[in-house]
Amino acid sequence: MKLIKTSVKRPVGVIMIVLAILALGAVSLRSLTVDLFPKIDLPVAVVATSYQDAAPQEVENLISRPIESAVSTVEGIETVQSQSQSGSSLVVLMFNNGTDLDQALLDVRESVDQVKDLLPSQAGDPNIMRFNPDQLPVMWVGLTGENAASLTKTADEQVVPFLERQGGVGSVNVEGGKEREIQLILDEAKLQQYGATAQTIMQSLTSTNQSASVGTVEKGDKDLQLRVTGEFESIDDIKQTIVQTESGATVHVDDLAEVKDDFKEQSGMTLVNGKPSVVLSILKKTDSNTVEVATNIEDSLQEIKQDLPSDVNLDIIIDTSDFIQMSIDSVVQNILIGGAISIFILLLFLKSIRATIVIGLSIPIAIITTFILMYFTGETLNILTLGGLALGLGMMVDSSIVILEHIYSYRQRGYSLKDAAIKGASELAPAVIASTTTTLVVFLPIIYVEGIASDMFTPLALAVSFSLITSLVVAITLVPMLSSKLLQKAMQDGGKRYWFDRFLGWLNTKYQKALKWVLGHRKTTVFVTVVAIVGSLALTPFIGAEFIPSADQGQLEIRVETDPGSSLKHTEEIVEQVNKELEPFESLIETNYVSVGGGDMVAGSSGSGNQAVYTMQLIPSTEREKTTIQVVQEIDDKLQGIAGAEITVNSMDSGMNMGDPIQVQLNGPEHEVLRDISEQVVREIEQIDGIYNPETSASEGVPQMNIEVNQEQAAMYGLNQEQVLGQIQMQFTGQVATQFRENGQEMDVTLMYPEEQRSKIEDLHDMKIQTPQGATISLDELAEFKQMSGPVSLQRENQQPQMNVSSQIVDRDLGTITQDVEKTLAGMELPEGYNYEIGGQAQDMTESFTELAIALVFSIFLVYAVMAVQFENFLFPLIVMFAMPTTVIGVMLGLFIVGIPLSIPAFIGIIMLAGIVVNNSIVLVDYINLLRRKGMERYAAILEAGPSRLRPILMTTLTTILAMIPLAMALGEGAEMQQPLAVTIIFGLGISSIFTLLLIPVIYTLFDDLTAKMAKRNNKKKDA
Repeated sequence: MKLIKTSVKRPVGVIMIVLAILALGAVSLRSLTVDLFPKIDLPVAVVATSYQDAAPQEVENLISRPIESAVSTVEGIETVQSQSQSGSSLVVLMFNNGTDLDQALLDVRESVDQVKDLLPSQAGDPNIMRFNPDQLPVMWVGLTGENAASLTKTADEQVVPFLERQGGVGSVNVEGGKEREIQLILDEAKLQQYGATAQTIMQSLTSTNQSASVGTVEKGDKDLQLRVTGEFESIDDIKQTIVQTESGATVHVDDLAEVKDDFKEQSGMTLVNGKPSVVLSILKKTDSNTVEVATNIEDSLQEIKQDLPSDVNLDIIIDTSDFIQMSIDSVVQNILIGGAISIFILLLFLKSIRATIVIGLSIPIAIITTFILMYFTGETLNILTLGGLALGLGMMVDSSIVILEHIYSYRQRGYSLKDAAIKGASELAPAVIASTTTTLVVFLPIIYVEGIASDMFTPLALAVSFSLITSLVVAITLVPMLSSKLLQKAMQDGGKRYWFDRFLGWLNTKYQKALKWVLGHRKTTVFVTVVAIVGSLALTPFIGAEFIPSADQGQLEIRVETDPGSSLKHTEEIVEQVNKELEPFESLIETNYVSVGGGDMVAGSSGSGNQAVYTMQLIPSTEREKTTIQVVQEIDDKLQGIAGAEITVNSMDSGMNMGDPIQVQLNGPEHEVLRDISEQVVREIEQIDGIYNPETSASEGVPQMNIEVNQEQAAMYGLNQEQVLGQIQMQFTGQVATQFRENGQEMDVTLMYPEEQRSKIEDLHDMKIQTPQGATISLDELAEFKQMSGPVSLQRENQQPQMNVSSQIVDRDLGTITQDVEKTLAGMELPEGYNYEIGGQAQDMTESFTELAIALVFSIFLVYAVMAVQFENFLFPLIVMFAMPTTVIGVMLGLFIVGIPLSIPAFIGIIMLAGIVVNNSIVLVDYINLLRRKGMERYAAILEAGPSRLRPILMTTLTTILAMIPLAMALGEGAEMQQPLAVTIIFGLGISSIFTLLLIPVIYTLFDDLTAKMAKRNNKKKDA
């Protein structure tokens, strides 16, 4: 090849190109974004709409349904889901994979605009956004101190602006503390005395608190801007605001209400390690480097701490970058160990430090060049792309080994260094290119796999492919050039003086005997192989299946839910009991953050006074003996003794939300019927071994008092529904009249009645409604009161009511548990019109396995096509491909022995094996054909080719297998993701290599006999 010849004759040029690549690779590495997982681009959009103080039923009927109907016609939509809860509607749109989401969002916005006028006037504008799984906080920090009010002020005025200025920070959310509010406590007696109403006070405040530009006038040669100023500059301005009464008299606001500079009523509280606090969740900008952003924040905290009040502490609660950095470090360590093992194996076989250096250079050059290609293709540095490099480590030297071996063979025949390098590399370059191509083509179908499996493993496939392509280029350029310069002597035969040669000689002798035996017992050999394959498949039920292995990130969540309608104080009392039960686990808990009544900042859910959510970070896994799952189960057992609350404990997977392992989606016409069915499903599936914490999305109803206004009675007094509703709302929740700004801080000015007039059920019955004529009438005369319970939230899918039953799993694999759940559900009798569907990770696993099975078939065809082109023969590729079925034996044995289920990573490993295992067969069959073309008899050619090819086959196989040992051992953080892949390849390639050396020669003879018979039969037909 011209490229090889040029490389050998122009060594300086080759060296300079390599140095330039190394420099560019170093720059690219510094610029690569570091994250835990690849970017997951889910085709999901969200329409969020607020409807303050509305019940879930109203939100569903007036907001969610019109939006669902409008967007359901948008092209590419697969599923429309909605969740209607008190005060808000969330419509989730799931599009088909491959949909142009930018165009789809425009279509959604256009559809929503068409129904916007049909929504209630009190509802906020629908907010349409793309769902971005990356937009989870990278860090939580907590402000703790004695004064909750000062904490909020410190957070808003100092900490938040400071953090938002740090590099890569997108936004900072604040939870907890107290929010300042100017309260106007209305005096009912004064209102009646002066003939004023809450509405007139609101109008006066709103109209007075205004400033605006009103034009310009000329003064000499200048234009003066005219501006009317009237914004409140002090609380006294609010007090002195003039209110005109119905009689035409004027009074001040403080004549009618007590004006207080106070705080809003607390609907929740946050505690960090048991202390009241304000928690800040920090989100990064899109495409920012998570580790870099977290480092910037951590460094900057030392600076801001110096400016904080002495009684305020600022500490990191959870830093997601810690696990990312530890995971990356773990993979890098595995790469270094694997590389060292590969080089040691090379040294054993080559017996030459110079030869080992020549081949060993393939590894760093291939890796660094891969960083360049990753940078220009927009990939990130994560545990999967780095895992791909670790997996490809041993394969990176395969091409160089084959080339160098052949160069040595020419050197031993007496060729000069340059001639040996050129001739040896040129002869085998086509075979090496074909061999590498068979490994690469198996990744092509993975790129076309849809869903999360594609998002997760396409980057891994690209990383492996980039490294193999680079190592191939190194093998046909740098290796010949260095061989012509560094290898001054041909490889010396160590003979009996070298122990490893003696071992290889003994192995060669044993192999030759085994080869003679299998050639003499061909039927037995094939039969034993078939039995071994079938026997390994019988292990399938004992292996099980899962979607994607979860990493032990040391994060767990405790959800506490007291009876619906419970007060915040009662929930706090339950939290105190939980805290006491958690004391034995303090040595395992690094940080403990609890939000009482404030919702879940991680999940983004709204809160309620009867809920509390703990977020805990355990100490690193290397410092504790128990896994996160074990800690979860122990804490769960400990907390079940607490009465008066439903408590669930789960582990968390930050950075990649895959949903619940088991999810049963129930659909039907009526919410109430679905509620009953969901409770029945929970009772049935909780009997299944391995099901853990099953729960239904149908929460217990919240106690509520329905006020049904008598329209005719109200009309008699000149009142309508809206006027009555407004006065009731003012009495019991108050209303924001305007905003007051002071020192850059904006706060609400809220009208409200004294607490003693709005806290008891009697206050509702005693309430007076003011008529347009100024008279008052008891609310009892205008309305009926009905106490009942209402739903916390209402769910729909594709415009039909839906409820979900979800569950975690323990001690058993997802595949087996899913089968048991399906059997249980099949035995249930559902009412007509109601149905169920298995969702969650179980559904994702089934869909991904189906996609990958198709990809495997396509990969096998591509491997066959490449070999057919190489051999220019349809038959020889079939012989070579008989190595593929034998990988099943190794894969099943490996998964069974190590004790890990079949998963997406393991399936990717099987696809990779389809391209790897044929390489040894190619080397063997190609050499047999070469010897036969030189006139050697078939039996002799096989006995010559097998032992002579044993050494290179062992060398390439061992470097590939042993380089993956660190990954298979799953040492370090985040190693759970690569372990199934490594185990699959190690055992699959190891067992397949043994069968390749023994089975392939047998298959070769069987096909050769078949070809001879067919040729003989054809000749007879021609003679006839």
